[in-house]
Amino acid sequence: MLTIFDIAGLFGVTIILSAYIALQLGKTTAEDWRYSAANAIGAALILISLYFDFNLSAALIEIAWLLISLFGLFKALRTRH
Repeated sequence: MLTIFDIAGLFGVTIILSAYIALQLGKTTAEDWRYSAANAIGAALILISLYFDFNLSAALIEIAWLLISLFGLFKALRTRH
């Protein structure tokens, strides 16, 4: 049975994959703040699910994904102003 945390993780995966598909289809760019924000939110949701069903390798990649996405978001927002 899926828990609310499993659903959060699945939603996070959906967000990340949707952002990547949009990038590949040319609907967004890596410089768009929304692309980095989507990746950061998705990674955070996956990390929430991993807190309740831990997997070290998955947690490490999601921590890296979150930090890189936050850097990209900061960079995108800084260049916007």
